[in-house]
Amino acid sequence: METRANHIWVGIVTLLLLAGLAALLIWIARLSQHDQREYDIFFKQSVDGVAKGSEVSYSGVPAGQVKDISLWQNDPSFVRVRIKVDEKVPILQGTTASLQGSFTGVSTIQLAGAIKGAPPISEPGPAGVPVIPTRRSGLGEILSNAPLLLERLATLSERLTMVLSDKNQKAFSNILAHTDTLTGNLASASPEVRKSLEELQLTLKQATTTLASVDKLAGTADNALNDPANGLAKQLRTTLKSAQAAADSLQATLDEARPATKQFNDRTLPAFEAAVRDIEATSRSIRAMTDAIGDRGISSVVGSPKLPDYKP
Repeated sequence: METRANHIWVGIVTLLLLAGLAALLIWIARLSQHDQREYDIFFKQSVDGVAKGSEVSYSGVPAGQVKDISLWQNDPSFVRVRIKVDEKVPILQGTTASLQGSFTGVSTIQLAGAIKGAPPISEPGPAGVPVIPTRRSGLGEILSNAPLLLERLATLSERLTMVLSDKNQKAFSNILAHTDTLTGNLASASPEVRKSLEELQLTLKQATTTLASVDKLAGTADNALNDPANGLAKQLRTTLKSAQAAADSLQATLDEARPATKQFNDRTLPAFEAAVRDIEATSRSIRAMTDAIGDRGISSVVGSPKLPDYKP
């Protein structure tokens, strides 16, 4: 009995020591931990790789961990992630949260973007704690657009398959064959092409010579027109001066003849018109006389008229 009682006492003392050690460890752990604040983050995307206890970092520096993760009851399209962050970490206005994924499947929550001098995020959100807004990370954007990228890749591969069909491959082969034939024909015709180029070069030289002659002729014509000593412009000026002098002389003659013309119109022209009328009357009388002579003879004009025969 005494041996059994000793074992019981040994067991009790051992349990008490273990409990004290556990309490000491918990107390030391609490001493090593700083006070933490809780925040909610609402992600409208998949949060694969995030679980309770996942790391939360601020600009790459460990700052806390994920406390809870669940669907938001008011809107199941959002995932509510509650995090605990050391109170010494400055969660200020402008701070955003994003998912930092990796190809190993483990994701962390990355905080960044605080504005210096801004007030802290402290206004309670719909779940009773402050809310940190989200932003899409580069990898998260790629992962969220992965279905669209896969669809476009599938469409592209399908179109490439259509382009590289047997019919199109045969058409490509024919095109290459025709190209080869055309290249051979060009190689065969290269002497004629060279000759044509030489002729073209000779034609260009002749055209250059012709242009030079035209340029020289134009210069000669310009000199003939613009030479102040013997040019065509001087002759033209002389001719214009002569024409001006002739016009002035004609104007003077017209000025001198204007009074005589007026007198002719006022006096001579009415007398001339009266004489013309007299001449017309005389002409009519002579015409009547000649008509009478033609009809009745000269006796109708000269002598007395013939008396009729007397009948008793």
